[in-house]
Amino acid sequence: MNPIKMTERPAHRFASILAVSALALGLAACGKNEEPTVGQRLDSAVEKTEQAAADARVKAESAMNKAETKMEQGAATAESTAKSAANSAMGAIDDATITTQVNAGLAKDPDLSAVKINVDTVGGKVTLNGPAPTTAARDRAETIAKAVNGVTSVNNQLVVTPN
Repeated sequence: MNPIKMTERPAHRFASILAVSALALGLAACGKNEEPTVGQRLDSAVEKTEQAAADARVKAESAMNKAETKMEQGAATAESTAKSAANSAMGAIDDATITTQVNAGLAKDPDLSAVKINVDTVGGKVTLNGPAPTTAARDRAETIAKAVNGVTSVNNQLVVTPN
């Protein structure tokens, strides 16, 4: 046997093993870059669709909540406006009712029924204008007006004018 060839053989074997290992690793790495299978692509598409549907559901719920909040705020504003309008209307009705009741009370008094007394009511405040035959009749007109339910004050501007 040739002594030189003997020493070269282990190095040659080692180099061959290294080359085969590198080739095997290269082939294994190439297999990882392969295109996904139809099943893998389908699974990926299903997963993306499910995620998009979940995102859309979250956005829709958020939009619904915002819309409900705005509707509730609008309803509260409308309710407040309606109550304010109703209170104004009730105030006008109450003022008209007060004026009617004061006029009816004045008409029942024998000294005041024959005279023309103007009764104005605004916000429960009654103003009496016109003539009164006597100071006592003038004072009675104020007492009659104060006795009506809903009257908050009386501004008596009746002028005593004897007949």
